[in-house]
Amino acid sequence: MALYEMTPDRGAGAKLARPVELVCFALVVAQAVYLAASYAAGIWIVAPDRSGVPADFVNVWAAGKLALAGHAATAYDWPAHKAAEVSAVGHSFDGYYAWPYPPTFFFAASALALLPYATAYVAWLFGTFPAYLIAVRAIVGKRIGYLLAAAFPAVLSNFIVGQNGFLTAGLIGGTLTLLERQPLAAGALLGVLTFKPHLGLLFPVALAASGRWRAFFAAAIVAGLLAAASWLAFGGAAWFDFFASLGRSSQAYLADNFADWSKLQSAFGLARTLGGGQALAWTVQIVLTLASAGAVAALWRSRADYAIKAAALATGAMLATPYLFTYDLTILAVPLAFLFHIGSRRGFLRYEPAAIGAACLLILIFPFVKAPVGFVAVVVVAALIARRAMVRPDAP
Repeated sequence: MALYEMTPDRGAGAKLARPVELVCFALVVAQAVYLAASYAAGIWIVAPDRSGVPADFVNVWAAGKLALAGHAATAYDWPAHKAAEVSAVGHSFDGYYAWPYPPTFFFAASALALLPYATAYVAWLFGTFPAYLIAVRAIVGKRIGYLLAAAFPAVLSNFIVGQNGFLTAGLIGGTLTLLERQPLAAGALLGVLTFKPHLGLLFPVALAASGRWRAFFAAAIVAGLLAAASWLAFGGAAWFDFFASLGRSSQAYLADNFADWSKLQSAFGLARTLGGGQALAWTVQIVLTLASAGAVAALWRSRADYAIKAAALATGAMLATPYLFTYDLTILAVPLAFLFHIGSRRGFLRYEPAAIGAACLLILIFPFVKAPVGFVAVVVVAALIARRAMVRPDAP
């Protein structure tokens, strides 16, 4: 089955095939119904007794409350932060949602903490969701991009836990969309992405390899200004405690199985889930990170189509980090959007639509298959991009 029904010029008249439209629409409806049913059942955002339902978002709201009270550094103290989380939802709960972000993210957290917990939860999700939709639509180049973005399976994971996947995908997609024509704006978005620095590891590599220094320095300046502003607003102690907490967070998540290794959608998570030791997992991850960096550098120095370069960088950003969860896979919509963009212009390669569908299915089945199947989906997309990079632009 073709993803697009092509006009003779294989250009602007390309239209998403009707069966694909129906599948995407069904996924959007199914996700909306699931969220509505979860809210009605009291297992999402608000419990039946009107107290809050603990989820990942509680760490943001609690950290924001501490920052507003003048105790931002306390967010990196696990017992104190857990107490703030309990206060946020109005009851005790098992487990702990750690605050691993640099102090620059306190700006968003403190703004959200001005609202009641449930209101802030909704505002965060529906405030960042449009950024994700707009980025994917801009890449695809057609209004159908909105439907493709909303139907992507990782969207549901981000909605359920109230995470920042929409924001990170919007920033990465926006950066790559603007980079060719508006490098300063692209660099500014990349500078904001430093609130999750592990997702930006390969961007300096690509920018340096391709000589895009305006974007490179714009990103560095924006990141520096945000860091300076957060130092002034929340105090230097917050930065000292952030760096001091990195070792503890790494030990908890990557060594002590604090959040379950099967939830890590990375090479590291796959190695640990399959029974590999920490040394083996790190070796596999480091080799993949270096290989991804080398491939991105070589591709961005080449004369390959920009859409292929952008797709490779977005995918490489996910492969290069050991710390990747299901909600982070929202970013995978960005390289998929570039593949759709290429396919709508040139036609899809044999088995490409089936492989894209398989990648989406792998993300969809994660709750039922406790394994890093999302990492496999990223590898599938990486293989599709590598295949595209080897096809001549004028090839039929």
